Amino acid sequence: MGSRASGDGDREGTALASALGSGASLHTYDIVVLVIYFFFVIAVGVWSSVRASRGTIGGYFLAGKSMSWWPIGASLMSSNVGSGLFMGLAGTGAAGGLAVGGFEWNATWLLLALGWIFVPVYIAAGVVTMPQYLKKRFGGQRIQVYMSVLSLILYIFTKISTDIFSGALFIQLALGWNLYLSTVILLVVTAVYTIAGGLKAVIYTDALQTVIMVGGALVLMFLGFQEVGWYPGLEQRYKLAIPNVTVPNTTCHLPRTDAFHIFRDPVSGDIPWPGLTFGLTVLATWCWCTDQVIVQRSLSAKSLSHAKGGSVLGGYLKMLPMFFIVMPGMISRALYPDEVGCVDPDICQRTCGARVGCSNIAYPKLIIALMPIGLRGLMIAVIMAALMSSLTSIFNSSSTLFTIDVWQRFRKKATEQELMVVGRVFVVFLVIISILWIPIIQSSNSGQLFDYIQSVTSYLAPPITALFLLAIFCKRVTEPGAFWGLLFGLAVGLARMILEFSYPAPACGEVDRRPPVLKDFHYLYFAILLCGLTAIVIVTVSLCTTPIPEEKLARLTWWTRNCPCSELEKEAPEHTPEASEVSSGEHPAGDGATENPSQDPEQPQALCRSWGKLIWGWFCGLSGAPEQSLSPEEMAALQKKLTSIEEKPLWRKVCNLNAIILLAINVFLWGYFA
Repeated sequence: MGSRASGDGDREGTALASALGSGASLHTYDIVVLVIYFFFVIAVGVWSSVRASRGTIGGYFLAGKSMSWWPIGASLMSSNVGSGLFMGLAGTGAAGGLAVGGFEWNATWLLLALGWIFVPVYIAAGVVTMPQYLKKRFGGQRIQVYMSVLSLILYIFTKISTDIFSGALFIQLALGWNLYLSTVILLVVTAVYTIAGGLKAVIYTDALQTVIMVGGALVLMFLGFQEVGWYPGLEQRYKLAIPNVTVPNTTCHLPRTDAFHIFRDPVSGDIPWPGLTFGLTVLATWCWCTDQVIVQRSLSAKSLSHAKGGSVLGGYLKMLPMFFIVMPGMISRALYPDEVGCVDPDICQRTCGARVGCSNIAYPKLIIALMPIGLRGLMIAVIMAALMSSLTSIFNSSSTLFTIDVWQRFRKKATEQELMVVGRVFVVFLVIISILWIPIIQSSNSGQLFDYIQSVTSYLAPPITALFLLAIFCKRVTEPGAFWGLLFGLAVGLARMILEFSYPAPACGEVDRRPPVLKDFHYLYFAILLCGLTAIVIVTVSLCTTPIPEEKLARLTWWTRNCPCSELEKEAPEHTPEASEVSSGEHPAGDGATENPSQDPEQPQALCRSWGKLIWGWFCGLSGAPEQSLSPEEMAALQKKLTSIEEKPLWRKVCNLNAIILLAINVFLWGYFA
């Protein structure tokens, strides 16, 4: 099995290399740019690791709640825009036009909802993870464990897998490296500073990656527009981007007539406008307002105003991919219709290794063809930045979920030292799983990565969206209603997903044998239906069960977020970023870790052991410093500060004004391209 997958991967890489052209070899200047890039990333990772408080749950998983708005906003962008999104968005843009850019512009609205609606409730509740919030909101543990496991499965299937596949494949084409070697090197580099530095290292390196990503992508965008004659030239040449070899008696080789419109026919459109408006909002609410990877960045903010500022900056940045990813994908098809726009299944198989189309090579094809010496190395660094920033975010958030919500269920009395080690070891486990997953992704490569990501998300995420909206806005919802609603939604979503994989989309000219529920029912419409059905089940079961007492909902819903936190202060969660963890520097390292090596009577024999202990302690965030104990009154005061959602009037007005300006720009863009 493994050898066959490897052989298929080599043949696919050869086909893709020939499709991209012989210019895939790198000049010395390109290699120098890549070396400089890696040096800066590693330097920033080490610097932020040293500065981070890595020995506490609050310090490691929430960056000590000390982050400012600008690195949060940059990290929100780079955590979402991975290499899979770069190649997937460009590929879907090449195949169908501008409509897929609406996925990015929709994010602006949900990012503001995150900062103004969801984060205030999460901060007031004093939680580290989203499953932990559900546990506080509903009580019991089964929802917490269920949500943690489902989130980890979603990360592996939709985020880790597609990012690794697309990023490693691109590096293989551009550098000529072996697919597995390039993946292992990238994973090791990203894992080291993720494990050592925690969320602070991840956020600061994300900020650097965002600058590289946006700068390099804008350069390629300008070169592409220059090549086609700017926007009017793109409109003209895209409509004529027809491959020389077509399939008789079909129209799939013709560019869509509505390619330059975002809103499309509700029945025949490839992305129908009701689905783009409402169905996408269901998916985006899960992604931006309830997903651990995204929310964890906002929870690390030093105040609610900084969390809001990060949302505004992230909203501005998310409006850019339409211009520097989607439109370059369309430019690539306009310039290279025979490769990017191929429709004959046999030719597509020879060109890129996928019978259903080669739109996924749109972005790398443009890079190899248009970027001059030196800048080509910059663009390879951009794809690496996209891959590494998204993977580090996913690794850190996954280890948070596993440590807080899964491990503690089985080890209720686990020490903080144990949790620190477990969180880091789980990242290593994820790296191994990621490497083993590559052959499976290779063998299941489809025509459009972005469609794969969104369709799988639409089958698993809507029940989560329904639950969080009801949990925050409806006090009457109970634990049995939430649990059985989630199970119902999962069963229906899995049924649709199994059908999707059992009946893949046909290539051009092939008979569509899919059942009507797949062929005629768009996945964005399915997301609306699934969210609605789940909400009905949750509310119905909740109305048949005993309501949760009002006093137990203090600071856990939108309506009770400002309530006195008497219940919260009395409660002592096992390990959350409570007062002692965020205020004190490091916690005890455990038995023997507080000994000073220089005082060891058996110095020669103990020297190696002490150095090994120091290295292990640094890597795991353990320290020999004595614990800084606080009195109960000090703990209560600091806990109140950490869960405060108060804002200074000036900064509240600044954030609100910027949010209004952002929405005005967003509405204008929607209207202009609709």
